[in-house]
Amino acid sequence: TGYMVMDYEAGESLYQILRRAPMPEEATLKNILLPVLDGLQAVHQAGFLHRDIKPSNVFIRENGVPLLIDFGSERLTGGSTSKSRTAIVSPGYAPLEQYTSSGNQGPWSDIYALSGVIYRAVTGENPPDAVRRMKADNAMTVLAAARTRYSERFLKAIEWGMMLDEKMRPQNIAEW
Repeated sequence: TGYMVMDYEAGESLYQILRRAPMPEEATLKNILLPVLDGLQAVHQAGFLHRDIKPSNVFIRENGVPLLIDFGSERLTGGSTSKSRTAIVSPGYAPLEQYTSSGNQGPWSDIYALSGVIYRAVTGENPPDAVRRMKADNAMTVLAAARTRYSERFLKAIEWGMMLDEKMRPQNIAEW
């Protein structure tokens, strides 16, 4: 049996925060996201992918500092892509390439998931799963309704990160 151990942190997950206070201000979201992006970029530069980013895995410490947790699905990348043998998915947050064991996974896959987290924060709705989006995609219509509360640039970044085709997404954190 394998176990993952991490230090105890006092605070709560972004999932819990969004249940209590849905659709936070853009500045509040950026204060959470920018440090998470810095950490995720370091993870990618070390050759790993998280593969399970969702609101319950973004933890906000009591001092307000965010922390990306639960690396149980992480995989070492081979060059620029990861060809994992297992398909790990959190519906709504997992990109299409993560639904098969032979999908072309890379930093763009984690970007899709983090974009889904932001989508959840700005719309108050879970993002639709990638497979369902292939048939009927209303995700961007729902996102467009948030234009009264969030800047166009911020929403465009979410939209770009949630492109179904991994080649159309930002390929790394710096590009995003």
